[in-house]
Amino acid sequence: MIDNSLIAYQNEQLRQTPKMFHRYMYDRLPWEARMFGLVGPRGVGKSTLMLQHLADSPDRERSLYISADTMYLTSHTLVELADSFVKYNGVRLYIDEVHKYKNWSRELKQIYDTHESLRVVFTGSSILDIIEGEADLSRRAPIYHMQGLSFREYLALFHQIDLPVYSLEQVLKHEEAAILSKLEHPLIYFKQYLQTGYYPFSNETDFALRIEQIVRQTIESDISQYADLKASTARKLIQLMGVISAISPMKPNADSLSQEVGVSKNNIPDYMVYLEKAGMIGQLRDDTGGLRGLGKVEKVYIDNPNLMTVLAYGNPDMGNLRETFFYNQMRVNNKVFSSRVSDFTIGDYTFEIGGRKKGQKQVENIPNGIVVKDDIEYGSFNTVPLWAFGLNY
Repeated sequence: MIDNSLIAYQNEQLRQTPKMFHRYMYDRLPWEARMFGLVGPRGVGKSTLMLQHLADSPDRERSLYISADTMYLTSHTLVELADSFVKYNGVRLYIDEVHKYKNWSRELKQIYDTHESLRVVFTGSSILDIIEGEADLSRRAPIYHMQGLSFREYLALFHQIDLPVYSLEQVLKHEEAAILSKLEHPLIYFKQYLQTGYYPFSNETDFALRIEQIVRQTIESDISQYADLKASTARKLIQLMGVISAISPMKPNADSLSQEVGVSKNNIPDYMVYLEKAGMIGQLRDDTGGLRGLGKVEKVYIDNPNLMTVLAYGNPDMGNLRETFFYNQMRVNNKVFSSRVSDFTIGDYTFEIGGRKKGQKQVENIPNGIVVKDDIEYGSFNTVPLWAFGLNY
């Protein structure tokens, strides 16, 4: 028998779950797979997406949603819960924030090996813990990554403007111009998006406070737990975020960063990786890393425009903000590298990012050079409006 408190919690969560809008990952996930995980930064809507699938599932009455930090699991194991659930004809188990449960990967492996008919989906706010536990789930549970709202998703969720996804090639051919009759004056919406549109809670009045809480929880809880950091070191990481936000995009320099923050320069590369995997920063690499994509880091960005805006107390540098937006949006479906002569390269294309007055000089002698301009609605030839790259997912 499934504990009534778990059913009551599930029903309350379902009652609060929005039903009309689905994130981009909803149709990409293999819901019929025996087991998979969904990870990503805090606050991007992983729990909501999972609850939406439960609500839509024809197996709803034989499904169970739990949070891994539920009091029930202080006196029971995940394995015990799964055994009982299957015994009472359960077929779908949704486990939220699984990294909060000790030995989660080992027990999920046991559940996978024991219950062939059970479908298990799990999420984790901390990419670090998920990856750390992946070894026990090798070849059993693929891990999928989700990031915040695209500009296209923001328009759909907050302004009820439904637009199709445009691939990079379609954007470069200016096919997005066809939607301007439906999306009048995109720049008005785009400016709003850059400030508060990346997170599904963007319309909340305490938005900036929520962002600050996400930063602190990510560093003081997720990263510190993974890396076994002292409280004093966690404070140094928060300070490091402040330094990066003030000068990003920046060429990483361990010596200068260690002096600014007061930590050993030998620890800086590890700290940067922690912040990157937790969704706090993005590290733009060159193309020397081959298939592994682990080339030399050329620039460090704050992860997304909203995070950058809050950390800059509402007054970010516009040039940096534009680059941050482009990198953030395009990395979902494309491999983005640094350019030796401009800002970014994707495949055979080189991109120079700027404002309305940006000229062609930087890319005039480069094959497939693209000038990406903010503050314009339409593009032509090799000039493309910046907002259009927000339609990529």
